[in-house]
Amino acid sequence: MATPLATAEACDANISLIANGELRVLQPIFKIYGHCRMFAGPITTLKVFEDNVFVRDLLETRGDGRVLVIDGGGSMRCAIVGGNLGQLAQNMGWAGIVVNGCIRDVDEIDGCDIGVRALGSHPLKSNKKGVGEKHVPISIAGTLIRDGEWLYADSDGILISKTELSI
Repeated sequence: MATPLATAEACDANISLIANGELRVLQPIFKIYGHCRMFAGPITTLKVFEDNVFVRDLLETRGDGRVLVIDGGGSMRCAIVGGNLGQLAQNMGWAGIVVNGCIRDVDEIDGCDIGVRALGSHPLKSNKKGVGEKHVPISIAGTLIRDGEWLYADSDGILISKTELSI
């Protein structure tokens, strides 16, 4: 598992990486959910729209401290992660989930020992058509994110780094 870092300290200690684009700060559009306020890990990317079949597929694999970053197209019309998937992520060893879209079962997710960030919550569940793309570059919150990069999140925000950071 990656060691979570305070994002403000990481920014202060890595000004040159911010200047050259190797360390990026996501726009502050995400709400904080899940038991872990601070989390970090290598990124697995997923692009879906109002469909969570691939979300479950990935969360059923060993997480090994990774963070699933889901480009849900910013949809505010349904949730693509719920309590069952939050529990699955915890059980399979994922460090966290970031959703450019909505979650549901907020109280259940808040009880899970993972970090979750999402645009908001919505009670309606998603479609189950199995449409999406795994391990592809995605663009969310003003930032291009690639599979295998690193994510650091805390109460101050979310950082994306080309490599694992240390302070």
